[in-house]
Amino acid sequence: MTEQTCSIARSLEVLGERWTFLVLREAVSGTTRFADFRAALGVASDVLSDRLSTLVAAGVLEKRPYREPGARVRDSYHVTPAGHELRIVLGALQQWGDEHRPYAPGPTVLRRSAAGRPLRVAFVDDEGTEVPLDEVRFVRTSTYPS
Repeated sequence: MTEQTCSIARSLEVLGERWTFLVLREAVSGTTRFADFRAALGVASDVLSDRLSTLVAAGVLEKRPYREPGARVRDSYHVTPAGHELRIVLGALQQWGDEHRPYAPGPTVLRRSAAGRPLRVAFVDDEGTEVPLDEVRFVRTSTYPS
């Protein structure tokens, strides 16, 4: 298989499965143990194992061994710096879902941890100015195969 020239396509090779984002949501919220992921998500063990392996292989999560008293050694899963950067993708998905697939009781809200102020995901240029969506262009720097 040849490497994808498109960064979106390369990202989807890691993140392109529904359960991947839900596992990531739980991980950035502090879940680290397989059983806790499974309980929170209700996902089949084989699917969860595959998603965790993909995220570890991509450097989004890292495994760390732990042992409960009297039990065998198991792995816990921890978010790496690359995984923490995906919070912006999760935030954008949440924001889009609240706008276009609303939940009847009301939207979820991202908040700044220090001040509790509501947040939203936006494009910001290199001078720190927010850019309206209708002014954002995806520009190819090389030719992508069709």
